[in-house]
Amino acid sequence: MGILEQVPVTGWAGPFPENVTSRAVRALEEGKILFAPGLSSQLSAAEQKFLSTAYLSAKSKNISYNKETGALGGTDSQGPEREELAGMMRRFAEHAIGLLLALCPTYATQCTPGLTSFRPAEISGRATSWRKDDTRLHVDAFPSRPSYGKRILRLFANVNPSAGRVWRAGEPFENAARKLLPRVNAPLPGALAMMGLLRITKGRRSLYDHYMLGLHDAMKADTKYQAEAPQSQLEFAPGAVWACYTDSVSHAAMSGQHAFEQTFYLPVSAMASPALSPLRTLERILECPLA
Repeated sequence: MGILEQVPVTGWAGPFPENVTSRAVRALEEGKILFAPGLSSQLSAAEQKFLSTAYLSAKSKNISYNKETGALGGTDSQGPEREELAGMMRRFAEHAIGLLLALCPTYATQCTPGLTSFRPAEISGRATSWRKDDTRLHVDAFPSRPSYGKRILRLFANVNPSAGRVWRAGEPFENAARKLLPRVNAPLPGALAMMGLLRITKGRRSLYDHYMLGLHDAMKADTKYQAEAPQSQLEFAPGAVWACYTDSVSHAAMSGQHAFEQTFYLPVSAMASPALSPLRTLERILECPLA
C-alpha cells in the first residue's frame, strides 16, 4: 500500500493549506497515487438512473464529455435524457477540476483539462484485444494524438454505491522503462512524419510518443512481466476519489463498474520536479532529446 499517499481533504473546494498542496504535488510527481479518504463522490437521486450500461452506445466502453464544447460522446441518448446526462458529466467535471487545481495550485495556470468520462460498464470479463485490455499493467500513451511529452494526470471517482473498483499498481516508471525499453525499436526514417501526413496521427508523432507507445505495448504484451513485475492490488471503495499521473504510474483496472475520470494535461516545465517526468527519464536512458 506504499504507493498510496493520503491527503486530509474533506471537501471538493479549496483553498487547502500549503503543507497539503506541496505534499500532494510532491506525491504525484514521485509516482504515487493521491487518495482522499475523507472525500466522497456520489450521484444525486435523479442521477441514479445512469448507473446502467443502457446509456452506452453499442461499441463504446465509456461516455465522454467535452466541457469546452458541451459535446457528449459514447451514448445514443436524446432529448431531455441526454441533457440530464450531460448535466451529470458537467457537474463532475467542475468538481474534479476545482479539486485538482486546489490541491495543485502551482499547476493552475498551465494545467489544461481534457475530456471527462463516465464508465458504467463492468471491467472484468470484457472481451478485447491485448492492446486494449486495461486489466493488463500499462502506462498511458496515445496512438493517434501525440503529447510531445506533456504529462497525463487523471482524477478518478468510484460512484458505484455497492462495489469497489479494483486496481493493480506496478513498479516505478524508470524501473519498468529500463526493463522494457530495449524491446522498442527505433522508428524507421521518415515514418513519424509520414504518419502525420497520412493523418494516422494528429500531427507528427515525436520520438517521445513513439517510445511511450512502445512501452505501453511491450508492457501489455508480456504476460510474464504482467505476472512477475513488482505490483500491489488496491481496492477503491464506493465513493472513493483518487488521482495519479497515468503516464508514469503503471496501472491496471481489474474490476469495477460505474466510475468517473477527468483527464488533465500539464507541460513538463510546469512540474515542481521536471526530472521526474517520463520525458526526462526516457531522455536520460536513451541519451538523446525526444520532444
